[in-house]
Amino acid sequence: MPPDDWRSAGLSYHSLNFFYRKTFGERVWKISVDAGRTCPNRDGKLATAGCVFCDPESFSPSRRMKLPSIAGQIEAGINRLNRQNRARKFIAYFQPSTNTYGPIEQLRESFLEAVSHPGVVGLAIGTRPDCVNDDVLDMLAELAQRTWLIVEYGLQTIHDRTLDLIKRGHRFDAFLDAYQRSRRHGLNVGVHVILGLPGETRDDMLKTARTLAKLDIHSVKPHNLYAVRNTELADWVSAGKVKLPEMTEYVGYLVDFLQQLPGRMVIERLCGDAPRQYLVGPQWCLDKAALLRAVEAEFQNRGTWQGSSEGAVGKG
Repeated sequence: MPPDDWRSAGLSYHSLNFFYRKTFGERVWKISVDAGRTCPNRDGKLATAGCVFCDPESFSPSRRMKLPSIAGQIEAGINRLNRQNRARKFIAYFQPSTNTYGPIEQLRESFLEAVSHPGVVGLAIGTRPDCVNDDVLDMLAELAQRTWLIVEYGLQTIHDRTLDLIKRGHRFDAFLDAYQRSRRHGLNVGVHVILGLPGETRDDMLKTARTLAKLDIHSVKPHNLYAVRNTELADWVSAGKVKLPEMTEYVGYLVDFLQQLPGRMVIERLCGDAPRQYLVGPQWCLDKAALLRAVEAEFQNRGTWQGSSEGAVGKG
């Protein structure tokens, strides 16, 4: 796909919706699927408390009830979408926890159950960079022969001091290793990044962007720092140790960040949130429409777009 197609369409960044329409010929919808996996940062292999920002129930309401089958979750998701939309094509997004962590045959069974649904045109598999051995990558590469597939790694930042602070349980070199092996297997790679992490400056965030810009990454998923109840981050916010970015501050960080990324990279989202009853803050992240308008206004005010900054790799 020529990297400037999205600009010809009048967009300021290479949106996921644009990519899906270009690839699949129509709008495609993501359906979150919970395979019931755990995480080495919670099951005791690395730690038990998890990352400072993570509360599984807040991020994954499905964890508060008995999980239906994978097929059942997909059907339920389709039914919800079809109440308001004529949805025909879907990406099964294995979202909660670490979806390459577990016995490989169980992983394979879950993924095959998803791709067997006639409406599913692809898989998005969320995981940690320290939880992908070559056997798992071999299995994913086989699946990628029959459906569109992306592996989404939770990186958050390239800075080891921050990864230690937020208790990720891995370093940046673990991501680089997973990324390199994934690309050798021919897999699309997505990267999750949090902007506004404790102790990080604008320059730190720009360094993360510039580092990712040099890699053969399919997509980047930036979002704001937000706190949910029952987490160490929420305690830090309550104690005044951490200040969550205001919307105008975050919009500045985000546009700075996107200006560094080459136009070929797909931007999967611009913000994140949690259910209102679990969210400690910031409250503005619940109004995604306002955030999208603010981001577009900032691009227009600057006269810039994704990849437009001086020195951006592969401007588009």
